[in-house]
Amino acid sequence: MRAILVALAVIAAAAPELGWAQAKSGSKAAPANETRYFTALDGLMDGNADVILKESRQGKTVTGATLDVCYPTAKNSDRKDRFVVNLAVNGQSLTGTTQSNGAKEPVSVKLTRKPNGDTFEFRGQITIGKTVTEVASTDNSDISEKEFQESQSSDDGISAQPKDFTDVSPEAVSVRLKLDAVVDFLKSLKGQDVEVSLSSLNVTCDALRAGEQTISMTVDPERAGALIAKARAMNGVVTAGWTAGMVEMDRAIRFAAADWRDGDKINKDKLAAAISDVLAKTYAAKPTSAAWNPVTGKLKLTLKRPSQLMPALELTDVIEVSGLVSADKPGGTDALMLWISSPTTTTIDEAAGGKLVLSDESSGDEESDTRDDGGAIEELAKALKAKRWDADNSVWK
Repeated sequence: MRAILVALAVIAAAAPELGWAQAKSGSKAAPANETRYFTALDGLMDGNADVILKESRQGKTVTGATLDVCYPTAKNSDRKDRFVVNLAVNGQSLTGTTQSNGAKEPVSVKLTRKPNGDTFEFRGQITIGKTVTEVASTDNSDISEKEFQESQSSDDGISAQPKDFTDVSPEAVSVRLKLDAVVDFLKSLKGQDVEVSLSSLNVTCDALRAGEQTISMTVDPERAGALIAKARAMNGVVTAGWTAGMVEMDRAIRFAAADWRDGDKINKDKLAAAISDVLAKTYAAKPTSAAWNPVTGKLKLTLKRPSQLMPALELTDVIEVSGLVSADKPGGTDALMLWISSPTTTTIDEAAGGKLVLSDESSGDEESDTRDDGGAIEELAKALKAKRWDADNSVWK
């Protein structure tokens, strides 16, 4: 009996300590650390700035922030500059200084951050050189780290080793380079039979942030492989390959190459004559010219026929069609792939005497390009004993 009483006394003495320990273990945990992003500040630099504001938070308290701003170097300019500044946090105040990456201009940031329900308001000033931009941006929503990374992921569409030319186009080549290597690469193309896309010379905000730029080119498919191999050997090249271009598979056919080659080269004159003959019958027109572009490898065919719009006026329909031929896969095979565009038709007055000046308001209409198609692809497939692409099953049939 005495032993039982002693045990009860020990338990009673320990009870307050046990209760304190339970209370301690049930206390509220410290706020979790997380990273949140704002991917826009409305109206900044007349709405032309590309902004990323990264915030480190502990609960609702901001513990650190970085502002990344990409902006035009001048009003209405395509050239961009960028600055990245770490901001000191003092309550609702965010401040910092740095210099821009390109022009090396001094940058000063003074912002006030104010929560407003589920959104945030930013006010203050951003000074770049001598230019002061007032910031008054309301209703800004933030996103998580995962959401931000998903929004930033992008595919440049370059295929270094495509199995064939069903997903990429044989004449379309792209090269991704480090920014400091772009100018030298472009200089190496001077005097070469390569057409460079003007839009790809624009250094975008994404390129500035990635430190890499993609240059897009068009080249005769017979020389595309050599161009890609040469590019891969150059300094600063990250990747090079084929990409999407002019070829659409619903207007492409595949046929045996044997009858259309002279040695290892495609007999383009013979092929152009065969295509012209088929299109002449399909469009009830007379071929007037066929020319292969020595730089891009594109075929341009022109045909003419009497216009049926108003026969008494003796007007003429001028039909233009573009084409492209290549091996059906990189490296060459025993098959060729031919793509033919939809026809474009222009009606003109070629009758003797004074001419009727005509304008075609429907020239911008998407359907105007297909109004004279007449089953041309199917007729070409029959004449060349070719197969067409089955998109549903991803095979030639």
